[in-house]
Amino acid sequence: MDYLTLEGGVKMPMVGYGVFQVDAKETERCVSDALAVGYRAIDTAQAYYNEEGVGAAVAKSGIPRDEIFLTTKVWISNAGDKKAAASIDESLRKLGTDYIDLLLIHQHYGDYYGTWRAMEDALKAGKVRAIGLSNFDPARITDLMLSNTVKPAMLQVQANVFTQQNALQTFCDSVSIPITAWSPLAQSVDGFFTNPTLVSIAEAHGKTVAQVALRWLLQRGIAVIPKSTHRARMEENFQLFDFTLSEDDMKAIAGLNRTDAGTVPFDDPKFIKWLIETYS
Repeated sequence: MDYLTLEGGVKMPMVGYGVFQVDAKETERCVSDALAVGYRAIDTAQAYYNEEGVGAAVAKSGIPRDEIFLTTKVWISNAGDKKAAASIDESLRKLGTDYIDLLLIHQHYGDYYGTWRAMEDALKAGKVRAIGLSNFDPARITDLMLSNTVKPAMLQVQANVFTQQNALQTFCDSVSIPITAWSPLAQSVDGFFTNPTLVSIAEAHGKTVAQVALRWLLQRGIAVIPKSTHRARMEENFQLFDFTLSEDDMKAIAGLNRTDAGTVPFDDPKFIKWLIETYS
């Protein structure tokens, strides 16, 4: 396993298991399977409504807590100093743990400055080991960095072979903030598994299209959190360290970029209004 070193020296596995859209009733079983396969990083969020399943699987795994890296996120309905602080304690309770390894602001809406202050307090109190952001753009990241004490330790964004985030990665590299890719397999859309470039490279390495796509992100220094409810696919997505893509492979895949900054309209007023009215 390769690791990223976050702000404060916290080490994070570069391959984790994500539970976005995993049904709460299935989460414990899925996370248990992922841990059995070898995953040691689990990514959840308050808005996924499955933190308790994650916590139950970790508790029953028999794996020492300090060998498992837990990430969760503060949702927009919990934005602000007091509400975020209370929600962090609630996430700790649901996860059944004394600390969260990485805590992120899920979206840049509402009083996320108050949320950040609550996260800084949680960091100081030892409830959290590292704090960061999800779905923020360079302008908001810069403003937050200039206006607060603690630098974000991670940025989680949509990133895959079709949404490559090249411009964002250039910015993040300039301020030494690592990236984690959500939707690293492009949610299997747009002919992902039959793409001729990916199929050709996969065949040359004796690997699958998914493994090639994930390996491409890893070689860019981007962590990945693929999700599957099937153990065989979990195993496949975890077997990424016994091959290396060539420079030509990397360039060929770079040519697949379609929407560099992502497909979710985070700055669209209509989307923001809908999201806040629906989920606050």
